[in-house]
Amino acid sequence: MTIAAPGPGRDGAAYADRFAAETPALVSARSRAAGLAGAPLVTPAVGATLAVLAAGAAARTVVSIGSGGGIAGLWLLQGMRPDGVLTVLDSDAEALRATRGAFAEAGHPPGRTRMIFGTTGEVLPRLSPGAYDMVVCAGAPTQYAAHLGALLELVRVGGTVVCHGLLDGDRIADPHARDDQTTAWRDVARAVREHEDLTSAVLPIGAGLLVATRRR
Repeated sequence: MTIAAPGPGRDGAAYADRFAAETPALVSARSRAAGLAGAPLVTPAVGATLAVLAAGAAARTVVSIGSGGGIAGLWLLQGMRPDGVLTVLDSDAEALRATRGAFAEAGHPPGRTRMIFGTTGEVLPRLSPGAYDMVVCAGAPTQYAAHLGALLELVRVGGTVVCHGLLDGDRIADPHARDDQTTAWRDVARAVREHEDLTSAVLPIGAGLLVATRRR
């Protein structure tokens, strides 16, 4: 009989968030982002994981689908190379303004970030396939699920795709949950898991991270 290892539990999750100390700019961005609609906020533990993944890849070119008020972006910029450029796209003008303000407050020069207003379907044709070290999907899956194939093509061989939020509310594991967002998450998870060029895993931190690296 196989016995499953226990999860981190509330105490473990709280410790992981405390371990990932946030800068004053991140604390301020989190406060502003709390009033924005959309996907669940990136927790400190999730943010630190994004920074580690970006640092491990020596990421210079990163795309964030969904801005989330700049929380994910600030963590990514911590891990990226100093000469790296973060491209953020969002169809929510208010969230994009909050993100721009968060980057400015943190002292990042305008040349380190590129802000694009528009839907995923509108913006994707403007981005070059295979040109990015990392793609982070930080918005609701309904905003990009239909374009997942094109998103995966943005990443170079050895690059990483991260989708945040698939374990939010534990709905993805509930067979009775059939809402649009949960259905979109199931489609995204299935496509990533079955993609022959990707090695993938689910990290049960925060609202959940689906992580995949392109092998070829």
